[in-house]
Amino acid sequence: MAQTETAAKDARSEAFVKARRAGEGIPVYPGDMPQTLEEAYKIQDSGISLWPSAIKGWKVGRVAGEWETKLGVDRLVGPVFEELCFDNHDDVHTMPVFGKGFAAVEGEVTAVIGKDVPEGKTDFTTEEALGFIKSLHFGVEIASSPFPEINDHGPLVTISDFGNNFGLILGKEIENWSDLALADWEFETVINDKSVGKAAPTALPGGPVESVRYLLENTARRGLPLKAGMMVLTGAVTGVHQAYVGDASYVTLADDKISLRLTEA
Repeated sequence: MAQTETAAKDARSEAFVKARRAGEGIPVYPGDMPQTLEEAYKIQDSGISLWPSAIKGWKVGRVAGEWETKLGVDRLVGPVFEELCFDNHDDVHTMPVFGKGFAAVEGEVTAVIGKDVPEGKTDFTTEEALGFIKSLHFGVEIASSPFPEINDHGPLVTISDFGNNFGLILGKEIENWSDLALADWEFETVINDKSVGKAAPTALPGGPVESVRYLLENTARRGLPLKAGMMVLTGAVTGVHQAYVGDASYVTLADDKISLRLTEA
């Protein structure tokens, strides 16, 4: 039986889901903040079980510094639901965020999964993870939470509210992506015509493939194994750049561009 069918209900996840569905803010964390990875993902699992639509993708974020040492992991994950996943087009994407919460725009290498994870498999090598990747794409994550302090209390709080995700835009496949020439993939994020970050995806340990490997294990062990066609935001390339309702932004990679405007959820 899937984890989402058996997850225990949690008042904290119920508060987050209610606020997300209503487009409301949560000024104070709704209960005791989680103290362990197990507790944080149990809250997330409860929220997944309450959400009315299916998971179509996942985001992977960085855990660094003292938190990496304390928790023994260098990444965190959160679901992206089907109504929040978009293919890029020539127009400006209208992307809702929580005006009374937190919002950010992040350029990310985005993997498309090519095959289902076999039942019962929960450990993956780097080579095996690469074999699950159908393609790597230029993409954008919309990070947003009803809780304005989502990033101020460490990764456990971030995990508890869907990893602070509220959208994914999938751009073009990166040419010759299997060469993994990460240093050549220079992303730039622009908000309100001001460049706020320019970088290649070389700072995240192990790069996009390690993000997929970590996610494969995390989700399989939670009873949520990855399926063919799912998309994976593998980590912010140019940093986490806070933005607000009404802001216009675009992200570029070489000649490709994804444009968006943030609106009230």
